[in-house]
Amino acid sequence: MEFGAIAILLFSQYFNKNNFTLFIGGFFIGSATEYIISFLVEIIMHTRWWDYSDRILNFNGRICLLYAIFWGILTVLLVKKLNPQIDKFITKIKEKVSDRILKRIVAIVTIFLLIDCILTCYAQEQFITRMIVENAIEVENKEVILKKYEKTYQNKILSDFIYAFWDDKKMIQTFPNIKIEDKEKNIIYIDSLLPEIQNYYLKIFDK
Repeated sequence: MEFGAIAILLFSQYFNKNNFTLFIGGFFIGSATEYIISFLVEIIMHTRWWDYSDRILNFNGRICLLYAIFWGILTVLLVKKLNPQIDKFITKIKEKVSDRILKRIVAIVTIFLLIDCILTCYAQEQFITRMIVENAIEVENKEVILKKYEKTYQNKILSDFIYAFWDDKKMIQTFPNIKIEDKEKNIIYIDSLLPEIQNYYLKIFDK
C-alpha cells in the first residue's frame, strides 16, 4: 500500500484537475502498482501476498474492480485531504530546522525504510520456506527450498534469531493473507496450516 500511495503522489500532478480525474487516475495508477508488485513478489519470492481470483472482474487474480475503486477513493482523500496537511507540517519543520539537518533526517529515514524492506522480504522468504518444508507442500524447485531450509535451520544462531523475531505467530498476524502456490497451481493460505494462531484482524471478506 505504501508503494501505491507513493506512486499516486508522484503521478497525481498529471490528473489533479478535479475529484473525478483524481479518482480515475488513482483507479489506474493504484491498480497498475498493485499488479506490478504482485508480479514481482511471485517471480522473486515464489508466493502471492494476495489473490483476487474469487472477486468479480479480476485480472489474473492480482487486481480487481473492488480494490481499483478503493484506490480511486484513496487517491482523492490522499491528494485533497491528507497530503496538504503533511505539506503544512513539513513547512513548519523547515522553518525551525536547517536544510542540512533535514537532508540527514531524510537520508536516515530512507536507509531505515530500505533495511526494513530487505528484512521483511527475508523474513517472509524464511517463513514460506519453513512452512513448505514442515508441511511437506509440493512446490516448484522443492530441492532448492530444502537446501535453503537445511542451511538456515542447521545454523543455531541464525535459527534462534529467526524464531525470536519472526516466529509463526508474528508472521501470521503481520501477514494474515500470505499464500503459497503448489505444483498443481492450488493456492494454499498459510494461516490454514496454523489454525491454532488467532488473527487479530477483522475479516471483512471471506477467502
